[in-house]
Amino acid sequence: MTLIKSISGIRGTIGGKPDDGLSPLAIVKFVAAYATFIRKNAKATTNRIVVGRDARMSGEMMKSVVIGTLTGMGFDVVDIGMATTPTTELAVGMEKACGGLILTASHNPKQWNALKLLNEYGEFLNAAEGAEVLALAESEDFSFADVDSLGKVIVDSRYKERHIESVLELEMVDVDAIRAANFRIAIDAVNSVGGIVLPDLLYALGVKEIFKLHCNPHGNFSHNPEPLPEHLTEISALMKQAKADVGFVVDPDVDRLAIICENGEMFGEEYTLVAVSDYILSHTSGNTVSNLSSSRALRDVTQKYGGRYYAAAVGEVNVVAKMKEVNAVIGGEGNGGIIYPASHYGRDALVGIALFLTHLAKKKMKVSELRATYPSYFISKQKVELTPDIDVDAILEKVKEKFAAYDITDIDGVKIDFPDKWVHLRKSNTEPIIRIYSEAQTMDEAERLGGELIDIIRLFSK
Repeated sequence: MTLIKSISGIRGTIGGKPDDGLSPLAIVKFVAAYATFIRKNAKATTNRIVVGRDARMSGEMMKSVVIGTLTGMGFDVVDIGMATTPTTELAVGMEKACGGLILTASHNPKQWNALKLLNEYGEFLNAAEGAEVLALAESEDFSFADVDSLGKVIVDSRYKERHIESVLELEMVDVDAIRAANFRIAIDAVNSVGGIVLPDLLYALGVKEIFKLHCNPHGNFSHNPEPLPEHLTEISALMKQAKADVGFVVDPDVDRLAIICENGEMFGEEYTLVAVSDYILSHTSGNTVSNLSSSRALRDVTQKYGGRYYAAAVGEVNVVAKMKEVNAVIGGEGNGGIIYPASHYGRDALVGIALFLTHLAKKKMKVSELRATYPSYFISKQKVELTPDIDVDAILEKVKEKFAAYDITDIDGVKIDFPDKWVHLRKSNTEPIIRIYSEAQTMDEAERLGGELIDIIRLFSK
């Protein structure tokens, strides 16, 4: 059993001893700590906290414990039921709530679940705020409400429709163009909440023919829920059988979007953000942001339109902070996460789908043809396992010294930018490993570059 406490939330496996996983006892402690943090820091005038969950098998159990704890801390809870992560984020703002909790372990397998913590703006807590919640949980420095001050539960099942309506109202979403294109679309919702919301979104956008895979939201995922090519063989085959124009795959909480070409080939998760940014930048001048481990293709597209590209440390909260700092018009992460400020500051696959379909309809080309218009890069993802006593920071410093002649970024590990490729080294927050991401114009070159850094790291760790 596993329990991982970090600034991005608390995730763990279900079952086992109280301290071994995400047990009901652990849930109470961390939710009470979060409620204490919100009481101290939130400036919202309401006493409401929004709770949404994905379709995981443990979701109903977790929701009961979370809501009971929040009302026990004196908060009113807006229970929006099964909802995507971006839906819950939007609901916090629409409710003028003082916070929100999303019960999802994102792309992790079914035995996992997590508490994801939102502030009063429906955005994830930053590093300092997350650390404060963890400290409160560790010290158990919280008090429950007396009987006259207990909170109440407000059930509101309308937020799926409100989210879809907000997408349709975006200026850059052209429903008429999408409807006129008569798209045939395949979707894979991996037996989670996407199976509820994606068909409704597509019908609202004017799509008449939808081919569904794994849209029953029972939470017993039919395949590994991370939307990577090796997990998407079924929809790849369906694309050709159904003669679909485009395929969309989401993770269990619907904040990541993978796209499948009409020929069954992967569009590439990195290129979800690239394509949507291409569309936005062709109509709205401005800057873009992605994390350090994302494709250089976004930089190339941004510069084509006269904008400036900025890199942020890995993590959605870091990307959002950088986007606000540089007033970016679009941003996100190379894992298929689209952050469009005109909607809200959170990764949102619904927004990504609507913008991509508008782009595709206006381009009047096949998805594979659209993909061919973008710079072609390949990313290799490798790792080096180290013994716990190895000083990872010292190794990264030695790497910086060795490659000092090149452009170095060290806001999150070490990224070395060469003229035609890059490599990014980051230490894991949860295990003694260094992750090595490298990108080049061929996969062989990307893997060779990553392998070269692995050899250097092993030499420095002796």
